[in-house]
Amino acid sequence: MHQKLTPKQKALAINLDPHIYGTFAEIGAGQETVRHFFRAGGASQTIAKAMSAYDKDFSDAIYGKEVRNRYVTQNRLRKMLRYEVSLIEERVSRETCPGRKFFSYANTVTTINFDKTMKGHGWVGLRFQLDENDDYNEIVLHVKFNENDATLQQETLGGLGVNLIYGAFNYSDNPRKMINSLFDDINNDNLEIDMIDFSGPAFNYVDNRLMSLQLVKNGMTDAVIFNSEGNNMLPADILYRKNIFAVRGSFRPVTLVNIDMFLKGLEMFNKDWQCSTDETEVLFEITISNLRAAGDIDERDFLDRVDVLGKLGYTVIISNFSEYYRLIDYFATYTNGKIGVAMGVNNLLDVFDENYYKNLSGGILEAFGKFFRKDMRVYLYPYKDPETHELLTADNLKVADSLKELYKYFKHNNRIVDIKDYNPDYSEIYSRVILEKIANHVSGWEKEVPEGVAELIKERGMFGYKEELKLKEFI
Repeated sequence: MHQKLTPKQKALAINLDPHIYGTFAEIGAGQETVRHFFRAGGASQTIAKAMSAYDKDFSDAIYGKEVRNRYVTQNRLRKMLRYEVSLIEERVSRETCPGRKFFSYANTVTTINFDKTMKGHGWVGLRFQLDENDDYNEIVLHVKFNENDATLQQETLGGLGVNLIYGAFNYSDNPRKMINSLFDDINNDNLEIDMIDFSGPAFNYVDNRLMSLQLVKNGMTDAVIFNSEGNNMLPADILYRKNIFAVRGSFRPVTLVNIDMFLKGLEMFNKDWQCSTDETEVLFEITISNLRAAGDIDERDFLDRVDVLGKLGYTVIISNFSEYYRLIDYFATYTNGKIGVAMGVNNLLDVFDENYYKNLSGGILEAFGKFFRKDMRVYLYPYKDPETHELLTADNLKVADSLKELYKYFKHNNRIVDIKDYNPDYSEIYSRVILEKIANHVSGWEKEVPEGVAELIKERGMFGYKEELKLKEFI
């Protein structure tokens, strides 16, 4: 565990380093970060400039206008960082200041509004060198404020900025440690970081998907999203006012059942709500509890799963939502559009298990109120019992006696519908059996996964796959 210094101690340590030199540009919540450096002492050899272009006209004159006049954006932040670094390079001579590692810290945020209807959020970033001859690195993150007072949010933002700057110059060789240090002297309940991106020569080895995983694993956010190219995405950017269709699974590995469930469910969803593909965001969800099913999270196993999903072109959400109602509640914070969830019979039985809701004061009824909300629908994929060979559907599914009438209500009102046009040839495909075959090098599993997946698993040695030894190797 790293030693937790106070913001003042961190700011002083940076100020006392004669090689660190840069600028601060903060928009929207005052100059909360640079204030720590001024108060710590010795700031004159660290701070080249501190500014707050709060007025939009002044800000536009410096950094240029933004599309749709949106100023609290990632694009705005990156413009600020690069413009300010270019000014340092232009105005400070390397010859007269040898050994200087330049940096530019910036944030563009909006704090809680007067009516307290919008909690506030923003972008925070740092562009910096680790050596005067190095190219620049960037760390960019998105924050959501949870406190109900603008002054408290400003103080939290200031502490976060100090932690980011100190972490960049001291923990760049250990990004996990850097991420952990961002919440030093900050209560986890005060702030959420739901997107982070590392780039530059110091982070060439960093997989940003693993960094996203750290955010959820450490309780810094409940969910992160990245696209098929592996790029971290801001949830609000892709979910805002969209229809959402989600599929939860272990995807270890992705099987033809997963894809059939997704495709047939999505087809019904679009038909039921008359949605177009462009209006709907499709997400494949893996929960932290699923990743921890075998103990500690295996990062290689995690990357194997998302690599396969990425190859198939899907967007992935990693969440801390063990219960389905929390996932739907999360989606509802971004959209009032239609929501569809494709799931198997076993997952629906979990939804109707009262033991999952003991922590709720309203119990299962409170959970159902959040889960089976208006314009939400479950698309149920049938399950063939491997022992009895009975096909389980919404029509013959058995729930607890105390919940039968509730179940009938949701089914009668089309909150639960069967995926009828499924492929019966896939009814006896089970991921755990495929895993055993892969690990034991038993052929036949290749035809039970989507096209191209078997080749990727073999090429990368995923899920315990080992190339069969050739006889000629012993000749």
